[in-house]
Amino acid sequence: MRKKLKLAFSDFWGGFEYDPTGKTEYDNIFYRILSERFDIEISNSPDFLIYSVFGNNHQRWNGKKIMYTGENMRPDLGYCDYSISFDYTEDKRNLRFPLSAITLYESGIKDVFHKNTDIEKIKREKTKFCNFVFSNPNAPVRNTLLSELMKYKHVDSGGRAYNNLGYLVDDKQEFISQYKFTIAMENSENPGYTTEKLVHPKTADSIPIYWGNPLVHQDWNTKAFINAYEFGNITELVEFIKEVDNDDSLYEKILMEPHFNGEMPLDLKHTTLLDFFDKISQ
Repeated sequence: MRKKLKLAFSDFWGGFEYDPTGKTEYDNIFYRILSERFDIEISNSPDFLIYSVFGNNHQRWNGKKIMYTGENMRPDLGYCDYSISFDYTEDKRNLRFPLSAITLYESGIKDVFHKNTDIEKIKREKTKFCNFVFSNPNAPVRNTLLSELMKYKHVDSGGRAYNNLGYLVDDKQEFISQYKFTIAMENSENPGYTTEKLVHPKTADSIPIYWGNPLVHQDWNTKAFINAYEFGNITELVEFIKEVDNDDSLYEKILMEPHFNGEMPLDLKHTTLLDFFDKISQ
């Protein structure tokens, strides 16, 4: 028999309850995942309130609270009962389930992420050099890379930050699928903090140029993308990007590398979230 969970949600980002299928009146990513194992009831008297960092309505609630953050903010386990975050901590009340894990699930990827090995098809699709799609201009590391890389070749910027296309990109995945490289740097840095920025270009077969989680190698095979942490400075990073751009064999070698060093890590599997709720709802 399936276990029943009464839940409520609060203080999430805009569009959180959007159902991409249009089939249900209520939907969100946690509801979708947890419904695979539990019978979910949205309740005003929940077993757990799951809240995020985009408001303070959770302060009105009594009962058990689970903080979720996909932002670069560590959970306050002095306030909440449990947390779901990117954080590495020995506190068993925290589940490490970073935003990259949610992005994989939203992309239709659960416990296996197969690499596209049709190199010739990928190369035919990649008609442009590099893209930059961000809304937040307050990211000095990636802004510096954009500036330095532009001295080599034009980088198409399709977001609100430093837009040079004259329009905002509507379909990000379709847009980045045209490019050999994607600047995939986080807004800021923290161990374990990996978001959709790394996942999106991977699902479009565009090589990510990544910075933001100095421990990214614990989740992902860093030979399968360009990891800024492997270079002493931006100049060295740019020189390597140029090298890959001009060496087909090196470019293909990176494309052929598997996403992970073995199986997908547990921290990225959706079953890890299900197991966590199994445990805390006993």
